[in-house]
This record gives sequence, C-alpha cells and structure tokens, in this order.
Amino acid sequence: MKLEFELLKKEKHTNARLGQIKYNGQTYETPMFMPVGTQATVKTLSPEEIKSTKAGIILANTYHLWLRPGDEIIKKAGGLHKFMNYDGPILTDSGGYQVFSLAKPKDITEEGVKFKNQYNGDNLILTPEKSIQIQENLQSDIVMSFDECIGYPADKDYVLQSVLRTIRWAKRGKDVFKGKDQILFGIVQGGVYPDLRKKCAQELVKMNFDGYSIGGTSVGEDKKTQYQMVEDSVKYLPEDKMRYLMGVGDPIDLVENVIRGIDIFDCVSPTRLARHGHALTKYGKINLKNAKYKEDFTPISKECDCYACQNYTKAYIKHLINAEETLGARLLSIHNIRYLVKLMEEIRISIKNDNILEFKKKFIKDYYGENYEN
Repeated sequence: MKLEFELLKKEKHTNARLGQIKYNGQTYETPMFMPVGTQATVKTLSPEEIKSTKAGIILANTYHLWLRPGDEIIKKAGGLHKFMNYDGPILTDSGGYQVFSLAKPKDITEEGVKFKNQYNGDNLILTPEKSIQIQENLQSDIVMSFDECIGYPADKDYVLQSVLRTIRWAKRGKDVFKGKDQILFGIVQGGVYPDLRKKCAQELVKMNFDGYSIGGTSVGEDKKTQYQMVEDSVKYLPEDKMRYLMGVGDPIDLVENVIRGIDIFDCVSPTRLARHGHALTKYGKINLKNAKYKEDFTPISKECDCYACQNYTKAYIKHLINAEETLGARLLSIHNIRYLVKLMEEIRISIKNDNILEFKKKFIKDYYGENYEN
C-alpha cells in the first residue's frame, strides 16, 4: 500500500502549507520533522519510545545498511519494517550524501561512484540503479534518487556538470524503479546558483516524480544562503507533491523553511545533541553538563509532555551524562525529538490560523532572546 500525500491548505501570508500523509490506515500531518535511524534504529531508542514522541516517518540509511548487515539480509527478514519492528512510514536516502562525505578515496564517473568499503576496504561502486535496487530490497516507503551532494562553496562550472549528472542519474534510477508499494523522490541540486536550481527542478518535474527533495543545504553555508537555496528550488516544484528538505533540523530553520513551502524535514541533531548532554527547550538550547544543574530538581522543560520531562530531573540526567550512562542520552533523545515534533505541531496550528509570521516572531523572542539577528 503506497503512502499518499494530500495538500490541505496554504497559509494566507506565506508559502507555508498544511498537508496530510495517509499510510497503513493512519494519517500523519505535515509539516513534519522526521527522526533519523541511520542503522535501522534511532540511536538509543526503541520503536515504542519513538512513537511516544508522536513522530511519524523515520529515516534509515541506504549506504550504511547496504554495507551492514546488507540489503539482501533485510529483504530476507521481510523488509525494514519487520527487521526493526517499526510499523510507521520509513524513508530511505539514496546513499549519495554518505558516499560523498564518508567514502574516500572516491571516484565520480558517469557510471556512479567508486569507493572503498569503510569497514573492510573492499572496492565498491554505487550507481543510480544499484541505489534503487538496495532501497527496493529494504522495502522503505519513500525512496530517494541517487544524486551528487555538492559541498559549499563550489565553483559554478563544477556545479553545472554535477547538476547535469544528477539529472541523468535521476532518470536512470526512475527507469529501473519498480517498487510497487514505494514512492520515488527526485532531488534538486544546484548549489547557490538560482539558474542551476531552476534547471534541476524543472528537469526533475518533467520526469514526474512522486515527490521532490531539496539537497545540498546544511553543507557549511550560512542560514540566509540556505533559505535562498530553498526559495530558488521550491518555486519550480508542483503544488500537489510533497517537498522534503534534507538534513535540516535547527529549530529556526524548521520555522523559516516551512514559511518557504517545505513539508518534511530530517536531521540527526536531536539525538546527536542528546549524546553530548544538550537539551532543546522553548527558551533555547541548554547543556546539562553545566555545574548549575547539579542540584536542579526540575524537569528539562516545564512545557514538555515527554517521558523524560514527566519523570526525571535535570540533576538526575546531568548525573547520568557525567557518569556516561546510556540512559542519559536516551532520555535526552526522547526529549529532543519530542521538542521538534511538538514544534511542528505548533507550526501546523499557526498555519491553520494563518498567523505563522506572528508565531515566528514569538518563537525567536523565546528561543534566542531580543537580540537575535537573522
């Protein structure tokens, strides 16, 4: 049964959109934040704990699961849902970002990307066709086209050649895609160059993908540049298809990019921050390693309804983090994911009420204080 997306409403004053995803008898509202489960697990959390945060779609990583345990093993297990015991929607990335960020030495050719297996040194090649085949074996619900993720900054001549290659790779992947219960997204690249973003988006739209991702952001650029790249991509995408901004999870970036018309987001940041003792709160990010929390017997956040905030104190979680006990990272992961999921719930209410710009103003004042400069 394929995942279905429906656009319900546009906010009156911005490009913000309210939508819904229907999947397996359940309905999930967008805009949505998606936790990342790279190795078929959201780090430290069980599927039940993920559900307790009210998260919907989660991510798994094509590259890592291809190498360990192998996509054929997951296929034999009955696909990712059965393998990891998660019955909600699952999105898999194409492996493109990991190949370009992790695999070295690398050799990009028209065929694909040659690199060494980071675990055993074997020579491997990942092609558009191979990426689709792996994702079909994984049996995820949303599949990504294989693309080249371009770093920042990048020379325009290189970005042009990379975009043309990404377009050709997208077509090759789409030509072999047969996933009967899967939908396939194209990925818009183009760096900071509006004309190349336009070209990439328009060529992908001609291929009629089920949804569209915006790639090549969160690669070292400043926030204004990121927002401009999103604007330069979104304006050429169809209204009735889902839009996914890849790898973006800073709270202000979620607000700003929803305003620009994005529906779904993912990022490893909530669980990564948790492992380093950081908690996201309405009044900004706090570091529970700080001495001032040693005798703080209040919850991480009084506004939060998550399991960690309902049952534990900052002092206890600080102790766990200092003692390197896994429960500390687990409790903070539950909290941070719930914080971002709840932020999206509040954003959706502001879209329904056509007051997202007022919401943004109040969010910035609470989170950053009076002196924030965007």
